[in-house]
Amino acid sequence: MQKHLIIFVKAPRIGRVKTRLAKGIGRIAAWRFYKKTVRDILKRVDGAKWKITICVSPDDYKGSFFNGGYNIIPQGSGDLGERMQRVFDTIPRGPVVLIGGDIPTIEKKHLTSAFNALKNNQLVFGPAEDGGYWLVGMRRTRCRIAPFNDVRWSTEHTLSDTVANIDPTVRIAYIDTLNDVDTVEDL
Repeated sequence: MQKHLIIFVKAPRIGRVKTRLAKGIGRIAAWRFYKKTVRDILKRVDGAKWKITICVSPDDYKGSFFNGGYNIIPQGSGDLGERMQRVFDTIPRGPVVLIGGDIPTIEKKHLTSAFNALKNNQLVFGPAEDGGYWLVGMRRTRCRIAPFNDVRWSTEHTLSDTVANIDPTVRIAYIDTLNDVDTVEDL
């Protein structure tokens, strides 16, 4: 069964990416950091073990930054949870792992661990030290899992809010804690 790696990104536009980080280092430096990090992530996680899909915002993105033979789809409307749920609901059959484009320490071994966890669990999370998560994966079954409602995004409650939405009979695994880079302190 095909494994799907979804990378959630924003189009690399100055002033539109890493806005919280830009408050500490400036818009140009944040834009450069973002572009370098996304390129590095794509190099590190590319491989034949999974199909990579770039899920980009805004939906009308037409640039060449993400070229490389990747399937590129729009994120669509709604908050982060609605956009992530849409991906889990519409990607073809097979396990799905979703990450962001701002995890500079991610390696293939982390993704392999997540896909392996989905062999015996319905959900997998890669926790972040700030209370959120840098990875969420789902083994889709007949019973739809929709954990992203009423989540306080970008807070220390993000992971706990998401887990609170999950039926207690659903098996959840957790893999390595990594950090995404949102602020100058994270950097």
